[in-house]
Amino acid sequence: MAQSTAADVDSYLSEAPEGRRAALTELRRLCGEELKGFAEVMAYGMPAYERDGTAEVAFASQKQYVSFYLMRSDVRAAFEDRLAGHDMGKGCLRFRRPEDVGSIDFGLVRDLLRATASGPGTVC
Repeated sequence: MAQSTAADVDSYLSEAPEGRRAALTELRRLCGEELKGFAEVMAYGMPAYERDGTAEVAFASQKQYVSFYLMRSDVRAAFEDRLAGHDMGKGCLRFRRPEDVGSIDFGLVRDLLRATASGPGTVC
C-alpha cells in the first residue's frame, strides 16, 4: 500500500487490503485502549497517536508487511531484550505475515503501548 491519502483512520482501514484489516484493526483497538489522552490522527499517510502534538506511535500497511512504529527510543531501549529476534527497523516492528493474525505478538505490542502511555519520554 503506497502512502495513504485517507482523511481519517476509518477510511485508511477501509482501503487496506482485506487480508490485513484484522491485524490493523486490532492494532488500532489496542492503541485506543492503552493510549488514553492521545489523539488519533493521520500523519505521513498512516494512523498515528499523538500526545501534546507529538506522534509517539503509528502503524501502517506496507507492501510486504505491517509496521508498528514506536517513536519512543526510551521505550525501545527498555524492551531491548523482548524485541530481540523480532524483525525491527530503526523505529518500527515489522509483522511479515499480517494475514495470520496469530503470528503477531499483540501482548508485546500492548506492553509497548502501556510503557509509552506511562509518561513522556524521548521521541526520535
